[in-house]
Amino acid sequence: MSLKGTLKDFGIGDILQLIGQQQKTGTLHFRDKDQEVRVGFQDGHIIKAEGLTRKRKELIGAMLVRAEIITETQLEAALEVQKRTLKRLGDVLVTSHALTAERFQQMAQLQVTETLYRLFTWKAGTYEFIQEPVEPGPEGITPLRAETVLMEGFRMVDEWPVIRKRIHRDDMTFERVKALPVPRPNADEGGELGAIGPSERHVYEEIAQGRDLRKLVDLCCLGEFETCKALYNLVKGDYVRVIDLEGRAPVPEDTRLVARVAGPVGRVLVTMAVLAALAFIASRWVGGGQEAGATVLGDPAAQRQIAQAQRVRIEAALEVFHLEKGTLPERLDALVDAGLLAPEELRYPWREPYYYRRLAARQFILLPPVR
Repeated sequence: MSLKGTLKDFGIGDILQLIGQQQKTGTLHFRDKDQEVRVGFQDGHIIKAEGLTRKRKELIGAMLVRAEIITETQLEAALEVQKRTLKRLGDVLVTSHALTAERFQQMAQLQVTETLYRLFTWKAGTYEFIQEPVEPGPEGITPLRAETVLMEGFRMVDEWPVIRKRIHRDDMTFERVKALPVPRPNADEGGELGAIGPSERHVYEEIAQGRDLRKLVDLCCLGEFETCKALYNLVKGDYVRVIDLEGRAPVPEDTRLVARVAGPVGRVLVTMAVLAALAFIASRWVGGGQEAGATVLGDPAAQRQIAQAQRVRIEAALEVFHLEKGTLPERLDALVDAGLLAPEELRYPWREPYYYRRLAARQFILLPPVR
């Protein structure tokens, strides 16, 4: 069986489905720039998956330390024993009673599934399947049906955009707002967006002061997608709320005038309001005729009034940018790129640019240029 090509022509789902249905044994290689992943199949089942360019944080030992299952000292000692004896890291850790064999196998399984599901985010690359005998990986994971991986991968792709609208930064922190409902006996909890199930309950218990999204993903051992989905469900149900970088709960979006208006309509209203304010001030200072224009622009009082109107417009554009992007821009030039302002509107009355610096998600400094 010869299977080779690009992911633009033949998607990951199609490839997994074909190999699984034909119950093939061999190695499937994926490559994209500096990334390479190798997936081993036996009779159509996935028995291992490894990133050949795997970063240190993705190694099983680093995962165990970040999850606080073992300590850094225990890992270093196990790696030393591994060098001397050439034993598998898992065997060394289990023998030294650092963790149980079942716990290590669970983490190894998570490492494999995370590698597989990350493939569904690839937009380009090449693949090649080589029929050959395949030995199970050193972690000894439970074989995975290609169809199961396929279904979970597509579910993740479908739900990620919705989840990322609320859970969108690695440094987000959370706090509990109210207790979770008591589980109903024999109820089929979880699985759907908005539902409260075992994953949500597990993540809820791990939420603590100072633990950001990255730490919760590490501690919960559910994988990035399942942890973010659980947090989305908890936030949506008002069981948990997001804390901003200054340690305060953000103002609900529906309390802001612009956010209560549909996106495009809100943008139009903001723009119209600012234009009206700018036109009013401009009419006061430069409406006296073209012959007065040079005098007005050279007058410090006029400059201050025009600059004040410009600042109102820039601040309104920053608000609209935040509503659309979820964050403030790094530079004011981004407002021009977004079509919110013209380049000349970013300069102090017709000369030097304003001083701007972003402080936090919704805070910034905007000043006239330092002369």
